Amino acid sequence: MKSKLIGLLLASALLLPVYGWAETTELTIVIKNHRFDPAEITLPAGKKLKLVIDNQDATPEEFESHDLGREKVVAGNSKATVWIGPLKPGTYSFFGEYHEATAKGRLIVK
Repeated sequence: MKSKLIGLLLASALLLPVYGWAETTELTIVIKNHRFDPAEITLPAGKKLKLVIDNQDATPEEFESHDLGREKVVAGNSKATVWIGPLKPGTYSFFGEYHEATAKGRLIVK
């Protein structure tokens, strides 16, 4: 019984961190004049993205993506972090909810 428990615990320990082993890429995207720069980001499939959003405008903006299931308000002249992925190949749109006409972008995963 004790050896089965040890085996189960060892197997669990080996399987649990697999999700966390995905390589992480960090990228900064700037909001200036109510636009994202860069407006297009390319990321390899299967990698996590630490997206740092640097809002250089004096007004707040909301980074939002229905495709990614993320939304984050970034105060004026401040930064925020959004974790994304790992993702499957595809195109994922994002936008600034407060300035949708100009703040648009997309994440391309290959």
